[in-house]
Amino acid sequence: MDIVNLAIQLISGALGGNAGGGIAKSLSLGGFGNSIAGMVGGGLGSQVLVSLLGLASHAAGAGGEPDMGHIVAQVAGAGLGGGLMVIVVGALRHFFEPAQTAR
Repeated sequence: MDIVNLAIQLISGALGGNAGGGIAKSLSLGGFGNSIAGMVGGGLGSQVLVSLLGLASHAAGAGGEPDMGHIVAQVAGAGLGGGLMVIVVGALRHFFEPAQTAR
C-alpha cells in the first residue's frame, strides 16, 4: 500500500463517516468523532472490499499507473466502511451509556 491508497481510504472513510452520522442523527458521534471513526472504518472497509473483489493483485496496471477499478473499489469500500463504523460505534455507545433517570 502506498501513500495515495492510504489518502484515498482516509478521505473517503471520513466522508462516509460524516454521511453516516448525518443519516443516523441519533447515532452521530459529532463531526470530529464521525471523521475519526470513518477513517478507521474506511481503512478496514476498503481493504475488505478490495480483497473480496480480488483487485489486490491488479493495484497497478501497465507502467505502474493505478487501475481505475481498484480506485473505485477503494472509494466505495472506504465510504461504506466509514459510514458503517460510525453507525456501529454510535449504537454501541448508546447501548453502554448509563440510563438517564427521570426526575
